[in-house]
Amino acid sequence: MKKISSLERYEIIQPILENDASSNEISKLTGIPPRTLRDWVTKFQNGGLPGLERKTRSDKGIYKSISPEMVDLVIGLALQKPPLLITAICRRVSIIAKRKSLSLPSYDTVYRIVKKINPTLITLAIEGSKAYQQKYELLYRMECKTSNEIWQADHTELDIFIIDENGNEKRPWLTTIMDDYSRAIAGMFLSFNSPSSINTALALRQAIWRKQNNMWKICGIPNILYTDHGTDFMSLHIKQVCVDLKIRHINSIVGRPQGRGKIERFFQTLNENVLIDLPGFSVSGKPSSKTSLKIEKLNEILEKFIVETYHQSIHSCTGEAPLKRWSHAFLPRMPESIETLDNLLLSIKKLRKIQRDGIRFMGFRYISTTLAGFVGELVDIRYDPLDLAEIKVYYKNEFLCKAICQDLSSLTISLKEIKKARKEIKRGLYKQIKAFNRVVSVNLNENREINSKGTSVNNTPSNGSKKHLKLYKNE
Repeated sequence: MKKISSLERYEIIQPILENDASSNEISKLTGIPPRTLRDWVTKFQNGGLPGLERKTRSDKGIYKSISPEMVDLVIGLALQKPPLLITAICRRVSIIAKRKSLSLPSYDTVYRIVKKINPTLITLAIEGSKAYQQKYELLYRMECKTSNEIWQADHTELDIFIIDENGNEKRPWLTTIMDDYSRAIAGMFLSFNSPSSINTALALRQAIWRKQNNMWKICGIPNILYTDHGTDFMSLHIKQVCVDLKIRHINSIVGRPQGRGKIERFFQTLNENVLIDLPGFSVSGKPSSKTSLKIEKLNEILEKFIVETYHQSIHSCTGEAPLKRWSHAFLPRMPESIETLDNLLLSIKKLRKIQRDGIRFMGFRYISTTLAGFVGELVDIRYDPLDLAEIKVYYKNEFLCKAICQDLSSLTISLKEIKKARKEIKRGLYKQIKAFNRVVSVNLNENREINSKGTSVNNTPSNGSKKHLKLYKNE
């Protein structure tokens, strides 16, 4: 017979209490003995609804066939790492019980004790602290009440291979900015480069400013930027951006990815709804079909999905389409202009001293007639990593001038291109060094052959020359 709650008992005896039926009549309808029904009536009259509650046995949880000491021993053995089988626990407890002349516990008793152990205790003891945190610790989820209150930012290496500028197959990285309240995507940036502060800044630029696509309406400056502890998010550049734009930067708890589950769920949505149908989709780290897409085309496909499908579909958690939820009676906070935004996002601040020939930076010389009156002064410079042809100079936090690099003034050269050029130059120098080393090595070998034959002792180099040649050889 199933357990009957106090409320169900009351409903059964209600006709008896209201004198609409006798206990015998109710007994015939329910199959409950009249004596039990009369007992329920008495309990209700004396104690109300709580009086109908089923009392718990006072000896519940107490094992009569095994001592408390043995119960603790069973629990202790069940919490051992690696976990023991119940048969093994039973054997060990029996051995100890015999030695202490205690009654031997049955297999069923040991089984019941083990099965009643709190699962949180087993998880923490056997699987460890991290597994316990994942399963049982309360999570602090930042919940917001309006759009643009919290934006989440994260990177992921997409599960697809596409063609880079050199014709190689590569997996691109996607930096995404999501509005926490609406789950709308505010901005994104696709790149072959691994996560960096510049990728984050470019994604933020698209997120904050109005898009060329009129259907993609999400924009504005958020109150909070929520990220993990990645070096790109913790960089001085991003910290400066947040201070300048009056954005509060908050990081998720280390080792607790649940706080960023919303944006990671979006990455999963991309895999399941977009990437899986494209050529080059990655299965176990390899493309499942021939790669043919380029980064521009993939960017176009992702934007189309976000704007036309994702933003228009009902979200399972909010019950609203992301775009509709974001737009509720809301006026976003915007920067003064795109130039102001670029100055904050796409420029990095550095401290430099003005020399007599200008400002030295990145191996280049930047000059301006305005700098002539500030020789020897310390100034802040801001530069755009995407274009190093000019830098902006600030003196005591006020804009002073733009300084031009004459070597780059007719070009738009990015930091990436400069690094590439530097590598090529270094590679060329290494080739020259190798060529010289080869010459030295050949001459050393010839000299050794001559010495071994004893034909020309006088040609043996001095100790100083030997050391010099040895250094070249090691290089």
